[in-house]
Amino acid sequence: GANAYFKYVNAHGGVYGRKIKYLWRDDGYDPSRTLEQTRELVQQDKVFAIFNTVGTEHNVAIRGYLNAIKVPQVFGGTGASIVGRGYKKYPWTMGYLPSFVGEGAIYGRYVVKHRPKARIAVLYENSDYGRDLLAGLQRGLGKKHARIVAKATYEVTDSEVNSQIAKLRRSKADTFMLFALPQQAIGAFYAAYKLKWRPQIFASAVSIEPHVMGIARAATNGTETNNALSVAFVKDPTSPAWRKDKAVALYKRIMKRYFPGGKTGDVYNWYGMTVAFSMVDALKHAGRNPTRESLRRAMTHMDERNNPFLLPGVAVKTSPSDYFPITKARMVGYRKNVWVLFGPLVNAR
Repeated sequence: GANAYFKYVNAHGGVYGRKIKYLWRDDGYDPSRTLEQTRELVQQDKVFAIFNTVGTEHNVAIRGYLNAIKVPQVFGGTGASIVGRGYKKYPWTMGYLPSFVGEGAIYGRYVVKHRPKARIAVLYENSDYGRDLLAGLQRGLGKKHARIVAKATYEVTDSEVNSQIAKLRRSKADTFMLFALPQQAIGAFYAAYKLKWRPQIFASAVSIEPHVMGIARAATNGTETNNALSVAFVKDPTSPAWRKDKAVALYKRIMKRYFPGGKTGDVYNWYGMTVAFSMVDALKHAGRNPTRESLRRAMTHMDERNNPFLLPGVAVKTSPSDYFPITKARMVGYRKNVWVLFGPLVNAR
């Protein structure tokens, strides 16, 4: 999705006449490989900046190296506090996703208001990602934090979570916080279904892509996925709500022209285009003759209110002391086979 957007920008004059050359490597989601391949991109390919690296541990693995040589690490795919709050030591590194702590707090506040007697079970990844979501949930629950009656973790390398779901079910919780990546989230939905556990499920935002939910829905006949709750900050091109939206039309045109083999219904492609829009914005503000320092300055002075791929009211705004670009979101509920927005914008800090 990002590559398609950069090709579109290049075809329309680039950035002040400069064309964006976009290189990428597949690290197999292994942080040690992330570092190895980032070094190759910098030392062999002589890249200007590192953009949109996927994963919290993966961004953390490369930030020491990139900050030591002052290469911008722009809009990484993470909302972890270890990245967003590390700006004093690592000023060249910035994530893009809303704060994971802030996301967890949204769920906690929702439970306090709408399910004050809930018995909550939590499955979370044993990583900064999972721990941040749990910390945010506890913060949002406030004095109600004792409503958490069971917790279980999984490792990034775990392929299934059956034993954890069995443990959580025994707690007789009626509310389930599913703070997991897509593979483990699908497994958790299915394990709960097999055990006939039917709690109200809250699924973390990184795993609610429609294709992922479609797999979980098919595996559980919809009994686990229907009425699941989450948060969103980007538009969903698969939703009827955006059928006539200009950004969706633009997205489909770009995909058809520059990524004809890609699936327009894959919201990860949409996300790629969203973050690429912000990268182009930062490059524009870095000036006609950009330097790495001018790009760092641009990414720490963002005030982007015109990103058409974000939900209305959601902006990309940063400062030298605020490295969380996106601080607003809306809640969504899964209705049969589509996520439906509800409620006002909420604080995702």
